Amino acid sequence: MRVFAYLDPGSGSVLLQALLGGFAAVMVSIKMFGKRVFRTLVFWKSHDDEPEQAETHKPAGGDGAAPQRETEKEPV
Repeated sequence: MRVFAYLDPGSGSVLLQALLGGFAAVMVSIKMFGKRVFRTLVFWKSHDDEPEQAETHKPAGGDGAAPQRETEKEPV
Protein backbone atom coordinates (compact mmCIF):
# COMPACT_ATOMS: atom_id res chain seq x y z
CA MET A 1 0.00 0.00 0.00
CA ARG A 2 1.40 3.34 -1.03
CA VAL A 3 1.01 6.44 1.10
CA PHE A 4 0.97 9.74 -0.74
CA ALA A 5 1.76 12.12 2.11
CA TYR A 6 3.23 15.54 1.55
CA LEU A 7 4.15 18.18 4.12
CA ASP A 8 4.83 21.63 2.76
CA PRO A 9 6.13 24.61 4.82
CA GLY A 10 2.56 25.83 5.34
CA SER A 11 1.68 22.61 7.17
CA GLY A 12 4.55 23.10 9.60
CA SER A 13 3.54 26.69 10.35
CA VAL A 14 -0.07 25.65 10.98
CA LEU A 15 1.13 22.94 13.36
CA LEU A 16 3.38 25.42 15.19
CA GLN A 17 0.57 27.96 15.40
CA ALA A 18 -1.80 25.35 16.86
CA LEU A 19 0.75 24.33 19.48
CA LEU A 20 1.51 27.92 20.51
CA GLY A 21 -2.19 28.81 20.57
CA GLY A 22 -2.96 25.83 22.78
CA PHE A 23 -0.15 26.75 25.15
CA ALA A 24 -1.39 30.36 25.35
CA ALA A 25 -4.95 29.16 26.06
CA VAL A 26 -3.74 26.92 28.89
CA MET A 27 -1.71 29.74 30.44
CA VAL A 28 -4.64 32.20 30.31
CA SER A 29 -6.95 29.58 31.83
CA ILE A 30 -4.50 29.00 34.67
CA LYS A 31 -4.26 32.74 35.27
CA MET A 32 -8.04 33.17 35.34
CA PHE A 33 -9.10 30.04 37.22
CA GLY A 34 -5.92 28.88 38.94
CA LYS A 35 -6.78 29.94 42.47
CA ARG A 36 -10.28 28.48 42.28
CA VAL A 37 -9.00 25.16 40.94
CA PHE A 38 -6.24 25.04 43.56
CA ARG A 39 -8.71 25.66 46.38
CA THR A 40 -10.98 22.94 45.01
CA LEU A 41 -8.14 20.45 44.78
CA VAL A 42 -6.84 21.26 48.27
CA PHE A 43 -10.18 20.50 49.90
CA TRP A 44 -8.77 19.30 53.24
CA LYS A 45 -7.48 22.77 54.18
CA SER A 46 -10.05 25.15 55.62
CA HIS A 47 -9.94 28.44 53.73
CA ASP A 48 -12.49 30.15 55.97
CA ASP A 49 -9.91 30.59 58.73
CA GLU A 50 -7.76 32.96 56.68
CA PRO A 51 -7.84 36.51 58.08
CA GLU A 52 -8.90 39.22 55.70
CA GLN A 53 -6.28 41.79 54.77
CA ALA A 54 -8.71 44.75 54.93
CA GLU A 55 -9.37 44.32 58.65
CA THR A 56 -5.71 44.39 59.65
CA HIS A 57 -4.75 47.21 57.28
CA LYS A 58 -3.48 50.34 59.00
CA PRO A 59 -2.98 53.70 57.31
CA ALA A 60 0.56 54.33 56.15
CA GLY A 61 0.73 57.92 57.32
CA GLY A 62 0.93 58.67 61.02
CA ASP A 63 -0.35 62.22 60.60
CA GLY A 64 -3.90 61.37 61.71
CA ALA A 65 -5.38 61.71 58.24
CA ALA A 66 -8.38 59.59 57.37
CA PRO A 67 -7.47 56.41 55.52
CA GLN A 68 -8.36 56.32 51.86
CA ARG A 69 -11.17 54.02 50.84
CA GLU A 70 -9.98 50.86 49.15
CA THR A 71 -11.67 49.87 45.93
CA GLU A 72 -13.76 46.72 45.98
CA LYS A 73 -12.19 43.80 44.18
CA GLU A 74 -14.09 41.22 42.18
CA PRO A 75 -14.22 37.79 43.79
CA VAL A 76 -12.15 35.21 42.00
